[in-house]
Parts: sequence; C-alpha cells; structure tokens
Amino acid sequence: MSNERKQSELEAKARAMLLERGVKLKDIAELVYYLQNKYQEELTLERCYENVDRVLMKREVQNAIITGIQIDMLAEQKKLDSPLQEIVETDESLYGIDEVIALSIVNVYGSIGFTNYGYIDKQKPGILEKLNDKANGCHTFLDDIVGAIAASASSRLAHSAEHDDVTLDDE
Repeated sequence: MSNERKQSELEAKARAMLLERGVKLKDIAELVYYLQNKYQEELTLERCYENVDRVLMKREVQNAIITGIQIDMLAEQKKLDSPLQEIVETDESLYGIDEVIALSIVNVYGSIGFTNYGYIDKQKPGILEKLNDKANGCHTFLDDIVGAIAASASSRLAHSAEHDDVTLDDE
C-alpha cells in the first residue's frame, strides 16, 4: 500500500496532518463502509481502506487537506481577522467555503460523490460526529474534508463494482 511506494512531500504532509488532527485512515474507511455496505455484499473494511488510500494519493485531495486544516488551526490560534475568525470558529452555517473545498475533492470521482457527500455530511456518523463537536477543537474544514474523502472512496468503490473486470486508471 502507501508504505510500499515513495510519497511526495505534499502527500506525506497531508497524511500527517490528518493524523495530528485525530483522523486515522481506519476512521475514514469506516465511513466508506457505512456508505457502501448496503450495495456491496462482499465489502470489507480492508477494501474500504485501500480506496481511501488511493483517494489520498490525488494531489487535489492533498491540497484540500492542507489548506482546510491550516485554516482550522489558525482559527484555533485566533489568528484570523474578524469577522472570518468568528465565522470559522463557530462553523457558521451560511459560510459554505468549507463545503466548496470538500466538493473539490468529490469532484475528482464523479457525480455519485456529490450525493455520497451530501448524505454523509447530513448524517455525521463515526469520526464526523466527533469532529463536528466544537468541544474537540475547530474542525470547520476538516469534518467536510473527511466526509469528502469518504464519499470519494465510496464513489471509487461503486465505479469499480460496476466494472469488476476493469482496473480504475486514476494514478
């Protein structure tokens, strides 16, 4: 898997930032399983994990991760100018930029990603519930990014299930 190949500096940083913020790849894989287990009888958590790993190899995803997490961290440190500080700190519902960054991730894997993302963002299962709790820090961007990664990995799985004899070429 990802440990068997050389990661770019950007990919390594994005993965490290997720871990530093308390998000393990297993947490995201569990979200993928939540989204796809009704549609794929033979689905395993390992297969979900593999798809999360593949999504994280995409530069667009890595850029979204480091951008969003950095803004969350700046908000925690009270380093954003007002009114942006208060908007990000409270995850104001009409802000929407956090969702725009998330949509840039799901866009990589087609329209099914948008519906997966909307569903999981509304449900907030697993790690998303923890990230959405303001007592655990500022994760205005991170909760949407994690949901988008899960939605993308779920979309990747759905596409591959339709074409079991074809390998997705998304390197």
